[in-house]
Amino acid sequence: MKPTLFDLEQLARGAGAILREGYSKEHQISYKGVIDLVTETDHASESFLINKIQAQFPDSHIIAEESGETKGENAGLWYIDPLDGTVNYSHHIPVFCVSIAYAFNGSVILGAVYDPLRDEMFTAERGKGAFLNGKPIHASNVTELQKSLLVTGFPYDTWNTEKDNFRNFEKLAKMTQGVRRLGSAALDGCYVASGRFDAFWELTLRPWDIAAAGLIAEEAGARVTAIDGKPDYISAPQSILASAPGIYEKMMEQLN
Repeated sequence: MKPTLFDLEQLARGAGAILREGYSKEHQISYKGVIDLVTETDHASESFLINKIQAQFPDSHIIAEESGETKGENAGLWYIDPLDGTVNYSHHIPVFCVSIAYAFNGSVILGAVYDPLRDEMFTAERGKGAFLNGKPIHASNVTELQKSLLVTGFPYDTWNTEKDNFRNFEKLAKMTQGVRRLGSAALDGCYVASGRFDAFWELTLRPWDIAAAGLIAEEAGARVTAIDGKPDYISAPQSILASAPGIYEKMMEQLN
């Protein structure tokens, strides 16, 4: 049995309630890397999601940020980020979300990204458009970089990688209305989908960061590819450009 978009919404709301309840509390922080951290709420949210999915959709294949891969026996694949924006969350900065995507036979077909503090639910089903709290959303119609507002992110190993993204950041900041850094890739993609930002790019990601938001942006009319222009932005090594169609080629030119 395949899930419906309503199922993903319910899962995201349940996990979002866990994030909302724990937000104002002091957090138990551990580190996966020098600046790559995880809280007890990440684990609580992920446990909730995995338990619910396994109960409702047995034999599901799940890829989750904290617990890794749980192999299943059917063609369905879930991508779960139980708390996208953990660094923000740990500092009590209200920019974070739950991200859930479902793929079948290698194609992401359902996506839900939920911001529990703003009660904003971004959703999409392949071929049926993108929505914010049930209302259709669309990428912007901007055609000039000078009139665009962009958003990006930086890798956790930014001090020792050539793909630190700072050169792109500096260059595009001087060519546009500005480049923001919110700290949540899933929200970045959804904000492009809703026209709040005109483009989002990032050089180093994981599939759970962008599986849902990428679909939502695509269904909202944005062009979504890897940085090199290939249509597959889920497979390793993951990168993404989600852009209003009118500036996609200009963004590609600057990023390559």
